[in-house]
Amino acid sequence: MKVNFPKITDFPVLLALTEEYPKAEVFLVGGAVRDLLLGKKITDIDMLVRNIEGDELEEFLASKGRVIFAGRNFGVWKFNEIGKPNNEIYDIALPRTEFSMHKQGVYQDFDIQTNPRLPIEEDLKRRDFTINAMAYNLLTEELIDIHGGENDLKNKIVKTVGNPKERFTEDYSRILRALRFSLKLNFDIEKETLNIIKEMVPSINNEIDSKRVLPFEVISEELLKSLLANPVKTLDLWNETGVIAQILPELLKMKDCIQPEKWHTEGDVWSHTRLGLEKLYSKEFKNEFPNEKIDLELIVAILFHDIGKPCTIKTPEKDNVDRVRFNDHDAVGANITKQALERIKISAPPKIGINPDSVAWIIENHMLLVHGDPKTLKPKTIEKYFFNPDKPSKNLIKVMFIDGISTIGEHGKGFTEKYEQLCNRINEIKKITGSHGQKLVKPLVNGKDVMKILRINGGEKVGETLEDVRQKQLSGKLKSHNDAIEYLINLYENYS
Repeated sequence: MKVNFPKITDFPVLLALTEEYPKAEVFLVGGAVRDLLLGKKITDIDMLVRNIEGDELEEFLASKGRVIFAGRNFGVWKFNEIGKPNNEIYDIALPRTEFSMHKQGVYQDFDIQTNPRLPIEEDLKRRDFTINAMAYNLLTEELIDIHGGENDLKNKIVKTVGNPKERFTEDYSRILRALRFSLKLNFDIEKETLNIIKEMVPSINNEIDSKRVLPFEVISEELLKSLLANPVKTLDLWNETGVIAQILPELLKMKDCIQPEKWHTEGDVWSHTRLGLEKLYSKEFKNEFPNEKIDLELIVAILFHDIGKPCTIKTPEKDNVDRVRFNDHDAVGANITKQALERIKISAPPKIGINPDSVAWIIENHMLLVHGDPKTLKPKTIEKYFFNPDKPSKNLIKVMFIDGISTIGEHGKGFTEKYEQLCNRINEIKKITGSHGQKLVKPLVNGKDVMKILRINGGEKVGETLEDVRQKQLSGKLKSHNDAIEYLINLYENYS
């Protein structure tokens, strides 16, 4: 396959740099080279420039655009060319060496030395995996690959640069990065690298002076990126390597937690959860929610939705119940989920962090259809849970659907009857009220209307009255603003 590497002329500023500094060399490095060799479009561009001093490079770049110091002391600058949109930013760095200061896996615990004269090959030696340790010389149009990264790409292998134990001891986050690259690229992890990962996984919880060597913020970022790449394989690989046991041991309690066979022929709670993650990418889900994005909040909610079952299980043999039961597992699970996600700081990763409260709310309410009859749910209840802009209503209904199609009964099919009844009830309310799309119609009156007509100055009475009017609107008893105003006038006259 022909690789369309960029040319120096694609970067006018860097071309001008080489004209002003004829000895300068410019390389495309890291993930951009990897992705180009894989035939993918590159979004993050990392450049390395040799044979020019840092002060000279910085001064030149500042004359051509906007320079943001990503790591000035480390010889790294973010550059935005004049006339280009602000989101067209790429990193420009000097060659450098990195030495782990303590060799104890502390995240980013490196002594970094920049050296404009350092050969590109020496810079590549400090990188984590062979597939990330390649460079492309934009002037000579030559690929520099001293660690066999291109061959590992062809063979679909994730492998460390050099000794895996040394690479991971330098920075334990590389353990999780190896898993993420395997999941993202659908590559195997090289045997020795995988064995060392399994051996060293407990170290990710190490502490020095009561401080974690690998912050939870970093762990959560790797977890979320992995789940986004492939939820099912993330569950499998994080389990196989022992990461789940170290980070989220609550999940492992789902293993061997039996379920009533009449409703759960798919197996224990772990198997049911895994099937739910699979079903996210099924034709059933795509047909039910066409063009809907599968986001991390939804993935994590499915992963945790039955986490409360192992803590609430009751069996005929031990508890004198009629069958295996999990009373209140939704409420218990919501509490477990919130504590677990807050512990690992799941909201911290930039751009992809999720709100533990939102996930817990979904889990707390995912059994709503079992606790009540969907056909008779009050309109206000429908609005509260499925049309609430302040809650993850859309993901709640998706979790209910996934839960249903992942609960395989004796007939070999999922249970979707109550979900279908809910949809019918929602459509009935939308038809009565003339609602369209993802929102119900606007309320017929507001608080000012209530206070003016009832001649009150606010307080609980206003909220109660608004809720009463809204209930009648959604039930079809009040159809217009005038109907609602007349209703309020009658209320006032009755109270007077």
